[in-house]
Amino acid sequence: MDTDGTLDEAYERLHDTGPEFDGWLTNHGPMAVEVMVRRGQGQAVHRWLDGYIRRLEEPPESTSPIDPGHWHEALGDARRLGDWLAFFDREVRERPWREVLTTWWPRLLPGIAAGATHGVIRTGHAAHTLLREEADGPRVAELGQALGYWAARWQAVPPPGVPSGTAGPKDALEAVARVPDQSQGIKYRLGQLADLPGWAPGLRPAGSAENARRRIAELADAATRRYLTHGHGSGVMLVHAATAPTAVLRTLPALPTTLWAASLDAAWAASAAVTAAYGPADPVPSADLPVAPTGSGGADEVFARAVRHGDEHAIKLADTSLEVYERTGDAGALAAAIRATELIRPAGG
Repeated sequence: MDTDGTLDEAYERLHDTGPEFDGWLTNHGPMAVEVMVRRGQGQAVHRWLDGYIRRLEEPPESTSPIDPGHWHEALGDARRLGDWLAFFDREVRERPWREVLTTWWPRLLPGIAAGATHGVIRTGHAAHTLLREEADGPRVAELGQALGYWAARWQAVPPPGVPSGTAGPKDALEAVARVPDQSQGIKYRLGQLADLPGWAPGLRPAGSAENARRRIAELADAATRRYLTHGHGSGVMLVHAATAPTAVLRTLPALPTTLWAASLDAAWAASAAVTAAYGPADPVPSADLPVAPTGSGGADEVFARAVRHGDEHAIKLADTSLEVYERTGDAGALAAAIRATELIRPAGG
């Protein structure tokens, strides 16, 4: 809980910056500070932000307003980033945030790869905050920023295979094909999926909204546990195979259950696509992997370690890992968070 206003203060600082920097890198600040406040590390937020914010840039200006009647023409046009941010800033100020989210979720969901999945991840963090605490100006504005970024960077991936009727998330992730050329960035890698028919098996059909919610949780569980053994393919990028479905899962309570099945399909497409793009050929032997601390304070220790490490991806994976551990009791999830601090360069390092 943001009892001392730390999160609102951090959001206000970050809303003076744009959602990207250095050309296309995602501004992770809003996501990381939300996690730190929620996980009881609010005292570290402004110190962390003092260092991180120096990397960021001013927000882009709006030059041509989005036409509400022809919004689809601007979807996925990164040149309209400032226009989309202005559009959603107005949307969330003039309409209830749940109404805005429900309207735009099915429009944006097919482009879940936007910003290397950061569009949906930032949206998930914003919605999670709004569901937990009273909706105020900075938190509602953060949702608008997240949706605007998603709309501007909207990117679809070729659909995975037809649902097999048998594959669960763990087995399905094991069966994902690797793209043949892993020499360039994510956009190039995802572009190769079109030439790989049936590049990922379809998950077994959910059958109901509640089963869809449960399957998304299982997907986040499996992707987090897989990071422990396969994260070396890309310590940074493979984080998103777990954090993207987690973001979808956290958003579900704000959405009608009629949207949950499509949310599962999109979460699977995102997690599988990142796995295809960056997954290594072989896992790391178990003897070479970290072991999670034992005892009642083990989870807190793992998260504090991620905050000390300072990298935004390590912090966000630790958050997801703790959630998986809380849901399953699997200590491998905590070990995955430790593994991230080994694979990712520390902040300032």
